Amino acid sequence: MWACDHLFWPHPIIECFSALAIAASATSHVALGSCVLQLPLRDAATVAKQAATLQHLADGRFILGLGVGSHEGEYATAGIDFSTRGRRMDDSLAALSRAWEDDPDDRYRLDPSPRVPLWFGGSGPAALRRTGAMGDGWVPLFITPEDYRVGLDRLADAALAAGRTPADIARAVVVFARVGAAGRAFADGCEWLSSLYGIPPRAFAKHLVSGPAEDCAGTIDAYRQAGAQHVVVMMAADDPLEHFEALRIALEAGASRSTVEVSA
Repeated sequence: MWACDHLFWPHPIIECFSALAIAASATSHVALGSCVLQLPLRDAATVAKQAATLQHLADGRFILGLGVGSHEGEYATAGIDFSTRGRRMDDSLAALSRAWEDDPDDRYRLDPSPRVPLWFGGSGPAALRRTGAMGDGWVPLFITPEDYRVGLDRLADAALAAGRTPADIARAVVVFARVGAAGRAFADGCEWLSSLYGIPPRAFAKHLVSGPAEDCAGTIDAYRQAGAQHVVVMMAADDPLEHFEALRIALEAGASRSTVEVSA
């Protein structure tokens, strides 16, 4: 179960850590994660404490997904220079590492400080560099199966350049989906995403997985064939449970698709 993160947004949205804390208290087995938390918009020391606390409460089920975000207006509302988000991201990652260092001799330390896996969003060079150097997983969005395959090759190069083994990095991807009759599902899903993001529906034409459940399952399988181990599905609909149920049935009907994990 994944929660997205926006501090300021055109529509109502629950704060990420608060939502995940509720989910942690109501579940005992499922993984929980932020997908993705915009670290440059937040104070790194506070994030370190929140993430460590949530990991403690969730008995090790929490994944801290991180990204820089792409909405300049949100940064402006937060009073943070959008152009500095990359540098702020790297500085904040260093601050997280320092906060999670286990030094019992420090009088002031973060305790508990359990290991918190870091997954990175984004598919640009900086995101791949960070993931290759220190990420436990890669979870981009708005990327086709073909581009995802290319991204995995670039990620492997970044990991090797950092002296790491590419296989140690979890391979995930975010997809937006809408189940239904082909034409109607596509149109309705694009309109839904347009309302959410405030940009024209045509912007999502290449990235919305839509149509009958069997077709959606086939596209998810295309990501598996491209190398994904885990697919995070966000339904572009106000009634997501109906869509998830139809997709679940279709995925279970395809034995070749059983090796990829799908989550909401």
